[in-house]
Amino acid sequence: MSKEKFAFDNTNIMLLGVSMVIVIVGFLLMTGPASTATHFEPDIFSVRRIRVAPVVSLIGFLLMIYAVLRKPKTDQTTKE
Repeated sequence: MSKEKFAFDNTNIMLLGVSMVIVIVGFLLMTGPASTATHFEPDIFSVRRIRVAPVVSLIGFLLMIYAVLRKPKTDQTTKE
């Protein structure tokens, strides 16, 4: 099967994998202890959960969009 028939090349697939890991890390940064009816947890308002984690996830999603839209390099040799 010819490489021209594939929509993605190896670089696109690697970028998709890296961006997926970045999104997962962003979501993991959002996790933490929850408040209950009897105990208030002030960590729900931490900078890590409110600012850092969403920005990390957004960067991952933007990288994922770039990886999907990136056009694979084509071989410029002329076929006779």
